[in-house]
Amino acid sequence: MPASLCLIIATFLWGSSYIALKHAINVYDPVLVIFLRMLTTLLISLCLWRYIIRFEFKPGDWKYLIGMSLAEPCFYYLFEGHALEYTSASQAGVIVSCLPIIVAILAFLILKEYISKAIVVGFTLCIGGSILLTLLSPSTEQAPNPLLGNFLELMAMVCAAFYTVSVKHLVARYSPLTLIAIQGFSGSLFFAPFLFFIELPSENQHDLSALLSILYLGSCVTLGGYGMYNYAISKVSVLTAAAYSNLIPIFALILSAILLGEVLTLWQWVSIAVVFAGVIVSQRHQELKVDVDDNLSADTNNLKSVPEANESKG
Repeated sequence: MPASLCLIIATFLWGSSYIALKHAINVYDPVLVIFLRMLTTLLISLCLWRYIIRFEFKPGDWKYLIGMSLAEPCFYYLFEGHALEYTSASQAGVIVSCLPIIVAILAFLILKEYISKAIVVGFTLCIGGSILLTLLSPSTEQAPNPLLGNFLELMAMVCAAFYTVSVKHLVARYSPLTLIAIQGFSGSLFFAPFLFFIELPSENQHDLSALLSILYLGSCVTLGGYGMYNYAISKVSVLTAAAYSNLIPIFALILSAILLGEVLTLWQWVSIAVVFAGVIVSQRHQELKVDVDDNLSADTNNLKSVPEANESKG
């Protein structure tokens, strides 16, 4: 399957998670929802244990595995969940649009990732379109402490960026399912102690629709979304993959219009088009990198052929 299609499917599933998550949280405590979501992912992953055990551990991988697990889902969900308690969704959306830049910085520092003009132009369009969409979208949430809320949202994006870079480092030796199983285990273990500080629902308080939403989050969104994303990262640059993150609020908005009856304005559609244009432009990053590598290889071969030509003349 093409990496671009995998990234589109992943961002679509993550965009749909906002609707399912909102429905589940209306019935259950957010901590319980996240724990059951991680537990669902872990249980399904264990059913696929034959694919999970396919990995090649190397010394030093434990640092990336622990860092990946702590970054996402553990601290990412903590920062993301509490950020919206203090800031508005519109301000948080502006912070989210900065994720590709954070990924680019970490990829350059850790992976020595090549940054092309195409990725710069694509990021500019994506970020500009996301900010425009955020400013033009009506805000219904209060921001009692926007400074704290925006800082927490920024920390969530740092976690997401570190997760992306860690997966890029590990995916060559670990299957996507292996990494997802580790996430499910670490997430369940991390959020389990929080259950002692909340009021658990009784047998009469359960809601089938909310439970199905949690099942969807743990199976389709986490298992399917992260599986597609991890597979795609093994095929393309992390910068190319990061550009697709701007599609998440786009799909969330479109699905809200379709499923919840929300009406999108003309300028919101324009903003959506700008973001899609940025994603398309950023796709040239991988092609340009391949062209550069091919040219360097060709130049190297030409240099090697010069001594051989001189020897034949002698």
